[in-house]
Parts: sequence; C-alpha cells; structure tokens
Amino acid sequence: MIIKRKHRVGFILLVTILIVACGSVSTPSQSAPLGLSPPPTTASVIETTAPLPTNIGNPPTATNIPATSVSPNAKIFPNPSAYHWTPIISGMASPVDIQFPDDGSGRMFVIEQDGRIRIIENGQMLDPPFLDIISKVNSQGNEQGLLGLAFHPNFKQNPYFYVNFIDLNGNTVIARFTANGNVADPASEKDLLHIQQPFPNHNGGMMAFGPDSYLYIGLGDGGSEGDPNRNGQNINVLLGKILRIDVDHGDPYAIPSNNPFANGGGKPEIWEYGLRNPWRFSFDKPSGNLYIADVGQDLWEEVDVVPANAGGLNFGWSYYEGMHPYVGQPPAGVNFTFPVVEYSHAVGGCAIIGGYVYRGAMPEWQGIYFYGDDCSGKIWGLIRSNNGWQSQVLFETGANITTFGQDPSGEIYFADRRGTIYRLSK
Repeated sequence: MIIKRKHRVGFILLVTILIVACGSVSTPSQSAPLGLSPPPTTASVIETTAPLPTNIGNPPTATNIPATSVSPNAKIFPNPSAYHWTPIISGMASPVDIQFPDDGSGRMFVIEQDGRIRIIENGQMLDPPFLDIISKVNSQGNEQGLLGLAFHPNFKQNPYFYVNFIDLNGNTVIARFTANGNVADPASEKDLLHIQQPFPNHNGGMMAFGPDSYLYIGLGDGGSEGDPNRNGQNINVLLGKILRIDVDHGDPYAIPSNNPFANGGGKPEIWEYGLRNPWRFSFDKPSGNLYIADVGQDLWEEVDVVPANAGGLNFGWSYYEGMHPYVGQPPAGVNFTFPVVEYSHAVGGCAIIGGYVYRGAMPEWQGIYFYGDDCSGKIWGLIRSNNGWQSQVLFETGANITTFGQDPSGEIYFADRRGTIYRLSK
C-alpha cells in the first residue's frame, strides 16, 4: 500500500493503558498489504495522551496562537454499535485519496494510485476519468504514485486543482491543472514544485487548503529507515515537513509573509517540521486547528494537534518517535511539540491513517476526530473533554484503510485499498 517499514528492537516507556470495547462492520477478509505484517487480532490498544501542545518553539517570525478549547464538541463517545460504515462504491483501483470540491455539485473525486482521478456521482463511477496522467506517474513502489489532490477554495469560479505525484524519475511533483466540467485538461499542467526524493518511500502526499486559503503540502523525510539524512530536523530541506504556499500570487507561488522562515534561517516554504511521514492531515473548520497523523517507524504512531495559525513547530523526528527517544541527543534548548495521542504497533497496527473532525448531521459525533490504521483496520475517535484528550477504538473494520474523506456537509468516509469507499451511517 502506502506505508511500509522495517522493524528494530526499541524500548517502551510507561504509558497509560486504555482497554476499550469496539464496534464492528462486516468487510472483506483481513489480508495484509504488500510489505506489511498481518493485522493483530487483539482489541486492546496502548495509548498515551497529552494536553494540546503549548511547548511551542520560537523560530524567526513564527505565528503562535495559544491552545483553546473547541466548540461545539462531543464530550463522550457515542455507542459505536448503533452505527456502521455503508459501502458507497466498489471496483476502484487502489484508492488513496477522497476529495470533494465545495461547488454544490455533490461529486466525489477519488485518486487511484496508478495515476487516475475518478468521479463518483449519484453512486456511479463516471467515464472517462476526470484526469489520467498514468504515463507521467511512477507507481512501481508501494509508496509511490498519484498521492494527493486539493481543489482551489473557490473552485466553482476558479476551476484549478492541485495534485501531488511521483514522477518517472522518482521525485515529487506538485502541479496545478484546470478542470473543464467532468474532465480535466492534461495539457493544462503547471508545475509548482519539484522535490528530489533520495529513496522510494516516505513521500507524504497530502495537500489541503487551510482556512487562510494557503495550500499546505505534506512531505515525508525522504525514506529508507530512521531518516538517515536527518531531513526531519534540517530546516534547509523541504523533506520531513509541512509546507505552506500562496498559490494565488506569485509565479508559480508566493511565500506567506508569516511563514516561520519567510525572512531567512530556513526554507521559506516550511510551516512545520520534524515529521517522519505525514501521510494524511486535515483542518477542523470551526476551530482552524490542524490535525496531523504522522506515520511512525518501529513502535509508535502519533496524532499531533496544532492550534490555528501556529507555525514553526518541531515534532521531534528523528530524535523522537512519538513521545519516545529514537536516535541522537537533541541540542540544548530545542523545543519539541509532542503528540496528543499515540498507539503502539504491538496492539494497534502498523501505519496511522489520519482522518477528519466530524462536522456532519449527527450531533452525537460533533467534534470527534476519526483516524485509522492501514494494517489493523481499526478506527479510533479522539476528543478533547474536561479531562484532556481521550482516544478510543470505535470500529474494527478489517479493511486496509488508505485514506479518509469529508464532504462539504461534514460527513466522513474512508477508502479500503481493495477498492471500496465507505461512509459513516446511523
């Protein structure tokens, strides 16, 4: 699938053990994705939770907003047995991203990893594909391919969309295309960024427009194992980062003036750093908070929650994997932002798949962040209550989850690598 890794022996610090009851949904058998071990059978999960980060560093011109509570939010988890994941469409070829333009059309756009974007409308897959760039995409490795899609915030009047793919040389390309109804023009491609990838794994892939209308781009650390080039902590390279650019100004883009390194000291595109492989991240619209699911190395998967507009945070990789020391001794005085929740591979799976904060029509789910795991098929919920951050396994799907999606009305979807898209239903 998307994220594979090698294993080594590490040590585990004392953590809080949360044993939770899980709902279920009938799905295909639990086959392991390419390069990954079979999913565990236990329903227990080891997690640690922490407050919303306040240990925010101070790089040049960083914008740091104190943590605030989010409203409206659920304070307890609903009983998951009263809900299920409804199949919406099957027969997709390795779907890895689900996106919806906010244009009133109701269309769902699904990326197929080999280089196509398909439209789902009224429960049917349209032909021809919305975009077909298979001839330009390297999808030979299980972490390569066409990986991310973002629609311009004003897509109805400004029909631009942006894709993140691995080219035939194995490098990341961020490109803009122009839509024309249900078909995009491949000849309209305008490349914004070319980023050299030293290895075929840990490419990231997510893109999203923030509440500020800037484009955010997730990039992994460049691959291999353990970040051998130490890209996560190197602010002079773009790998291991979330970037933030202004696609409405400049050619091909401009740098927002309050980016942490806009005036020097590091690459001006950088917004956050110290990440291993932020495969999927999302913004919560009411709060503006950024939720980052960063794929771990050997032992720990993590969710980082960033207060609205707080740039310049260092999430610690590869000094830390989650909350645990990984390799090397950090320099004195460096500030790290640690995850609000993590889970171990021993009981949770192998690779975290970030989702969205629910903002749909079911009030009992309001404010709950959904995230899952590629190997185990577990889906968790994460909420912030008066007692701090709480996480609980909600569903045991048996799916190889590759991505989540959220439509303009706030409903939640996920994709199974084997080709089916599901929606949360009562």
